[in-house]
Amino acid sequence: MEVKDFFKLLKKYISILIIVPAVAIMVTFFLVRNLPDEYVSNSRIATGIVDQTRQLLDQNETNVQDTKIYTEFSNLMEVMKLKKMYDMVSYNLILHDLNSKTPFRKSSKMMASLTVQQWKDAVAIFNYKLKHLEGLSLVNPKENSLNKMLIEMRYDERSLSKAITITREDFSDFIIVSASSENPQLSAYIVNTLCQGFIDYHTKIVQQNELAAVRYLSNLLNERRDTLAVKTGKLQNYKIKNDVLDLEDQSKTVYGQIVEYQNKLIEAQKNMASYTGALDNIDKKFDPKSRKFIEQNVSKINSQLTTSMDQLHALNDRWVMSNFDPKIKTAIDSLQKKVTNQALQSNDAYILDPLQTKSDLLRQRLELEMNYNLTKYSLKSIQQQLDNLNANFKRMVPLDAKVKTYQMEIEIASKEYQDVQNRYNNAVLQSKSETKLMQIEKAEPDVAEPSKKLLLIVLAGVGGEMICLVIFFAMFFLDNSIKDPVRLANRTSLPVLGYLNRIPGSTIDLRRLWDVEHRDRMQQYKDLLRAIRFEVDQELAGEKVVAVTSMRDGEGKTLLASTLAYSYNMINKKVLLIDGNMENPTISHSVQPKVFIEDFFRNDPSNAPAISQAVGVLGNRGEDVTLLEISSEVFLRNKFTELKQIYDIILIDIPSLSAKNKAKEWMLFANKVIVVFEADQDIVEGRKQLVKELQQLNTTGKFAGWVLNKAAYQSKKRG
Repeated sequence: MEVKDFFKLLKKYISILIIVPAVAIMVTFFLVRNLPDEYVSNSRIATGIVDQTRQLLDQNETNVQDTKIYTEFSNLMEVMKLKKMYDMVSYNLILHDLNSKTPFRKSSKMMASLTVQQWKDAVAIFNYKLKHLEGLSLVNPKENSLNKMLIEMRYDERSLSKAITITREDFSDFIIVSASSENPQLSAYIVNTLCQGFIDYHTKIVQQNELAAVRYLSNLLNERRDTLAVKTGKLQNYKIKNDVLDLEDQSKTVYGQIVEYQNKLIEAQKNMASYTGALDNIDKKFDPKSRKFIEQNVSKINSQLTTSMDQLHALNDRWVMSNFDPKIKTAIDSLQKKVTNQALQSNDAYILDPLQTKSDLLRQRLELEMNYNLTKYSLKSIQQQLDNLNANFKRMVPLDAKVKTYQMEIEIASKEYQDVQNRYNNAVLQSKSETKLMQIEKAEPDVAEPSKKLLLIVLAGVGGEMICLVIFFAMFFLDNSIKDPVRLANRTSLPVLGYLNRIPGSTIDLRRLWDVEHRDRMQQYKDLLRAIRFEVDQELAGEKVVAVTSMRDGEGKTLLASTLAYSYNMINKKVLLIDGNMENPTISHSVQPKVFIEDFFRNDPSNAPAISQAVGVLGNRGEDVTLLEISSEVFLRNKFTELKQIYDIILIDIPSLSAKNKAKEWMLFANKVIVVFEADQDIVEGRKQLVKELQQLNTTGKFAGWVLNKAAYQSKKRG
């Protein structure tokens, strides 16, 4: 598809492209010439959603996100479009016209026919509906008739929704409300009534919701306070019952004592090991005789030393039980020195070895033995105290878990209480604040809007033209018909000899083709025919028999065969034109030949007509017979050989390919086959099989090519 083809299509239907817009313009002119003037009134409502100067109480909403702003504006505008809002405006308008001496619109037939009582009933019903913001019930006959009256006056919801426009002014804080009508006072009244009614309705609903929220949050706050008090009381009772002051500090103290006693225990065990080793080393330095002497004299320690040792053991137990009190440790050190001195005195008195003096070793041994005994006795006390501390610590574990559970419950209850308290404070503060909505600019009657009549007329013309263009483009886009030789060659993958333009008239005078006085369509046809004649000569390459056919009847094969024969005759060729179309012998009817194929090709020597160069056309009588039914193939070939010796070119107008075998029988004797294809036709499903057969014929070398007939006339530019 090319653009120039589309413009050719438009040129073909240029009259439609002119008539349709003209008719649309005329019709629109008569429709809009009596349209009344239009008056538009506007009003602005400040919402306070974006205006920061009116949000002093909304500290948590100073940075409102764009999505939230868009949602809030959408909600407000949708509320303004509620049916009850439009009903409120409708009732005000109809009440105004019923009660005013200067109504906005002329009374309808139904309104004009109201009786006094009906008028009073209508006013009462409309006032009641307006007060309660209720819609008219279509089930109620009386209210249904009032609804019809609203429709007649064009005060109903549908009419108002068409007249009213509600938008947000860019990214500002304002909602723009506009109304258009034929009356400037009416437009202003509609806008102001809707704005004020919406503000009152919205304020009432918001206040009701806020008061309900305050009551709800107040009750919830009391519940959370009671819950917190119950949780706190449970914790206090549990601590009193289990003697718990500060369980965390107590557990830390006990754990520290356990660590300290464990260190003391390890230290005592280490000291015992060192004392034992030291005693063993001292004992090894005494011979058996000295050791025996020592053991005999040690048993003689006086009672004073024994008493001191008992006191030392008791004091050591007290020191362990007192968690290693430094004061008791000082007393132990003092008593330990006393015991050492008593032991040394006893040693001086009783332990004198006449053989060898080892007083220093004895003194060391006594000190080590005393320390060993003290450490041994303290181990038991330390272990006992450590066991008590571990038992006490284990008892604290379940207490700690229970206390933490209570503390967690109290923490959760406290957070819930604080959250509800904050929400309650905000709700109370919000309920005492003024409403954000405010009509900052009231609607006033304005001058008439510029007339749109001319614009509508122009749009009608342009719209009509665009519709035509769209339709023609759809026709062009969906058109798969073949209009030029290139497309024919591409669609069939077969060669094309040329094309012939469409010429006017149902018949043609062949001699007029070469009349030099006619230059337009006939001249172009003649030039194209010459080009085809040249291509046929190239294809024949010395052969003489050419069969001319088409895919179906009526595509112009007979005209091509006739004009091509005349064209060859003009260059002094000996031409024979054979009318092989038995079903439709057009050439035979036009020329009235003297020799017929039924006679010439019949194998009957007694009746065989003589033929010479004087015979230019071989016709047929239109009998229901095929070529091979007249004679055998061998005889027919001999007859064609005879004709080739007489004529330079033999053109056969054979039946169309849709005739199947009738055309194929003639093709047996033709050297080349020309197929005529009518322009502006598509290769539909039935023709695709014929194209395949021609492709097979092309492989044998018999197919000369297509001739596209009845193509569009190509006017030549002069200059």
